[in-house]
Parts: sequence; structure tokens; C-alpha cells
Amino acid sequence: MEPKWTHGFAETNGIRMHYVEQGQGFPILFMHGFPELWYSWRNQIPALADAGFRAIAPDLRGYGETDKPVGIELYDIHHLIGDMTGLLDALGEKKAVIVGHDWGGVIVWQMALMAPERVEKVISLNTPFQGRSEIKPTDAYKKMGDGRFNYVLHFQEPGLAESEIEPNVDKWLRSTMRRIAKDQSFITDDMIKIYADAYKKGGMTGPINYYRNADRNWETTAHLAGKKVTMPALMVGAENDPILLPRLMDGMERHIPNLTKRLIKDCGHWTQMERPDEVNRILIEYLSDLKK
Repeated sequence: MEPKWTHGFAETNGIRMHYVEQGQGFPILFMHGFPELWYSWRNQIPALADAGFRAIAPDLRGYGETDKPVGIELYDIHHLIGDMTGLLDALGEKKAVIVGHDWGGVIVWQMALMAPERVEKVISLNTPFQGRSEIKPTDAYKKMGDGRFNYVLHFQEPGLAESEIEPNVDKWLRSTMRRIAKDQSFITDDMIKIYADAYKKGGMTGPINYYRNADRNWETTAHLAGKKVTMPALMVGAENDPILLPRLMDGMERHIPNLTKRLIKDCGHWTQMERPDEVNRILIEYLSDLKK
């Protein structure tokens, strides 16, 4: 049976953005992570639409069928948030529930701080809100004893990671996804092909440039130090995520007064793909007050 979602393009913040949407009702804006596409939300889009919402999932800047501007600074947090507010404008929506996973989770927390007038509720899968660090991110990663974020440091040199990944992106995707998954059954040949075809066509530079703005983002958001997320928020952790450890959710209440937390058991990093039914239940229950 063919999916009922539709594909569209919107002009936003100086780029042409591809998105998929389905349903009518309060808008739910999904933001994927690395190295993914709108397709990572394929199980959530119809479920939320059937539950009475307008589900919207774009390819983020640099990904999939969305434009890939040249220049590292064009992938900083200000551009990423501008893309989302511009997409809402293009779709005629004043406010949305914003949902993010992995890098999308970084964006939703910052959007909640920087464009709160556009956010009804904020939901993050796996990515905690931790407030502003005292030192720049790359220095913090160098000090970490477990090496979880060494890949971010490796990504910093322009062109290096691309030269290693792009010659065999299929193999790299499969290895990367398997390594940090608990349940690998979602990693099918068809899914890998969809992702790999997108990266073969568009390259890896745009997606990796997100990481190359880690320090820049820290430097340009100093004004957000101590600022709290004021709207209702839901944090969904995954018990077996080896990168975004569930213990990182501890203490988030200091920054988010109206916080709900959930933990999905036996789940690795790719939460909405590994445990789609449980994620859908959690989302629909949390958003039930926004139904028509």
C-alpha cells in the first residue's frame, strides 16, 4: 500500500527545502539527525496524521533534496533555526510542536530558546538539553575520557571525513548504524539504499558541516547562558544509546521547568526507527491536548 504522504518544496531562508507531509490539524515539525533524512520519520508521519495532526518532515539543509549551500558558516545554528521558522512561514503555520532526534534534537532545544514564539511544545529523542558549557565544545570533547565524541573532532578538518566516507558510503552507513543500534532489524538493504543514494548525489559535506560549527555555535549563543526552556517539553531517552547516554537526562529540570521524561528500554541510538510503535504511543499521548 502506497504511503499517503505528499512531497513538497518551500522557499525558506534563502534555500529550497524539500519536505514530506501528511494529515491535518496542529502542525508537528520533525527534524532528523545525522546521517539521516526525512525518511527516518517514516513511521511517525502516518501515525501522527492518523491521530489528527499535520505531520511535516523536511530534509534539513545540506541533506536529501534540500539545497546544499557552500560554506561551513552557512550550517550554523542560526541558519538551521531560520530554515525551520521560514518553513513554518511558507506552510502558513504560526506555531508548531517541534520534534528532533540526534542533531535535530540540538536544533529543537535551541529553537525553543531563540524562537519561542514559534514553538508550542518541544520534544527531543535521545538529545538532552544540558545548558551552556564553560569551555568550547571541541575542548570539552578532547577532555572526555571515553572518546564518545572523537568522531566530532575528526570531522573538524574540511574534506577529510568526506574523502574517507564517500568512496563507499553504503558500507559506512551500514557500519555506523549497526554500531550504535540495539535492535538492528530496521537496517534493511532498501533503507540503506535510500540513504546512500541521497549521499552519493549530494555528498557528505553539508551534513558534516553541522559538526564544524560546534565552536561557532557556542561562541554566537553566549547570550543564551542561563536561559530556560519555558514551553512544555518532552525528553525521550533510549536505554542503550552508547553516544547520547540516558544519564545525560539527569538534571534537565533545572533548565526546563515544565519537563516530562520517558525512557525506552532495549533501544539504541535510532529510537524512532528501532522502537517506532512505542515512540508513536508516547508522542500521541503527550500531544493529546492539541487534537482538534
